[in-house]
Amino acid sequence: MIKLDLVGIGTGNPRHLTLEAIDALNAADLILIPRKGAGKDDLAALRHRICREVLDTPAPRLHEFDLPLRDAANPDYRAGVEDWHDAIAQVWAREIRGQLGVSGRVAFLVWGDPSLYDSTLRIAQRVTRELPLIINVVPGITSIQALTAGHAIPVNEIGEPFTVTTGRRLRDKGWPAGAQTVVVMLDHGGAFKALPPEGITIWWSAYAGMPEEIRISGPLKKVSPQIMDTREKLRARHGWIMDIYLLRRSSPK
Repeated sequence: MIKLDLVGIGTGNPRHLTLEAIDALNAADLILIPRKGAGKDDLAALRHRICREVLDTPAPRLHEFDLPLRDAANPDYRAGVEDWHDAIAQVWAREIRGQLGVSGRVAFLVWGDPSLYDSTLRIAQRVTRELPLIINVVPGITSIQALTAGHAIPVNEIGEPFTVTTGRRLRDKGWPAGAQTVVVMLDHGGAFKALPPEGITIWWSAYAGMPEEIRISGPLKKVSPQIMDTREKLRARHGWIMDIYLLRRSSPK
C-alpha cells in the first residue's frame, strides 16, 4: 500500500509551512516535484528550496517529472480539464510505480491548501484507480490568508458573508448576486475590467506571501491600469505570475 501525503505549502514561503507539513515531508520516502514547462522553472525551484530548508538528514528522495499540458484550444473547458486531469493522474501513477513500486510513502507539495481551487485531490482520486493509495491531506495557508494579511484587512464585513470565485466566472457572469465582498482567484488577467468600477475598492497582490510580493489597493477605477501594467511587467520578469485580489462594494447609505 502507498500513502500519499498532499502537503499544503502556502504561497511558497518556507516559513508558511506548518509543523505537521514539515513532519509529513520528512516522513516521506519520495517527494514528487512536477515540472510545468518552459518559463515556469521557478515553480520547481521553489519546491526544491522549501525541501532544502525543512528536510532533515538523511532526506527523502526528490524526483522531478514533466506534467502534461492542458489543451487550451478545447472549446469545452470542463471536458478539457477532465481530460487533462486524467492525463496527469496517469503520469502520477507511472512515476510513483516506477520510483516506489506498490508500497511506500510519497509526498506532493501543493500550493496554498489542497482543498481550495486546487485539483490535486481530484487527480489523486483518479490515481487510486491505478494504484492502492491511502490519501492524507495536510492543510496549508491559503492565498486568501496571505492576501488579507499582506494588506492587513479582514476578509469580510461585520457579520457579512463573502464570495470566493474565479476570474473566468467573474468575467463571464459578472458580480455574484447578493455579494458585497468577492475574492477572485485563478484570474488569467484583469477580469475585474469587465465590471462597472464605480463604488468598488480592490486589494490586489502578486506572489502573495513571497519575498517578491507586490501589493496595490485603492478605488478600482483609479488603480486598475496600474495593476494591469504591473502584472504584465512581473510576468515578463518571472515568466509566470500568481495573483489574487479582493473586491468590495461600498455599503449602501
